[in-house]
Amino acid sequence: MSAKAPQMNNILVVDVGGTHIKVLASGHAARRQIPSSPTLTAVQMVKAVKALTADWGYARVSIGFPGPVRHGKITAEPTHLGGGWRRCDFEAAFGCPVKLINDAALQAFGSYRTGSMLFLGLGTGLGSALIVDHVIAPLELAHLPYKKGGTYEDYVGVRGLERCGKRKWRRHVFDVVARLKAALQAEDLVLGGGNVKLLDRLPEGARRGDNLNAFKGGYRLWTHPPLATG
Repeated sequence: MSAKAPQMNNILVVDVGGTHIKVLASGHAARRQIPSSPTLTAVQMVKAVKALTADWGYARVSIGFPGPVRHGKITAEPTHLGGGWRRCDFEAAFGCPVKLINDAALQAFGSYRTGSMLFLGLGTGLGSALIVDHVIAPLELAHLPYKKGGTYEDYVGVRGLERCGKRKWRRHVFDVVARLKAALQAEDLVLGGGNVKLLDRLPEGARRGDNLNAFKGGYRLWTHPPLATG
């Protein structure tokens, strides 16, 4: 079998972010990534990923998308990317079966153990997902009102970090995490996303996520699928 031939057991996971697109396929040890941008369209993403993984074999794809996804369909264009995402036929574009899920839900699923778990992703914005007894409920908490006319994302996303500085940003993170954990009555709390590394300590009861869990979640979508996904 050639290096480019599809391997029926291999799954390609594509984690689409506001700053990078990260990819990894089962059967490969190291992830690859390329820059993202506010003008990146769905067609450009597919083209770039196919070029980046041209020497990998895979027959199924999982995509983590930074925006609302309902029953495997994108319901709104992303805030931090270009256009064309809602109308893109990803299965036709990749030429194989595709499962699409919110990017926070993808990392949450890879982080999940048991019971009820709240995942909060500290990155460009604020990703969020709740999993209860293997049922995934993607959330859109980022744009809820928080302080002084601003949203949660305005304070704990990258804009808040740049505006407030690291010390105040950390205080806002602790406050937001406490509010959301109490409101959603989560037994387990995972903090992930690229900026979790900026926390020198974690809120009580929280554990640190790992961006590699997004790939684990992408594999699980096919090998151990959730009971339901919102």
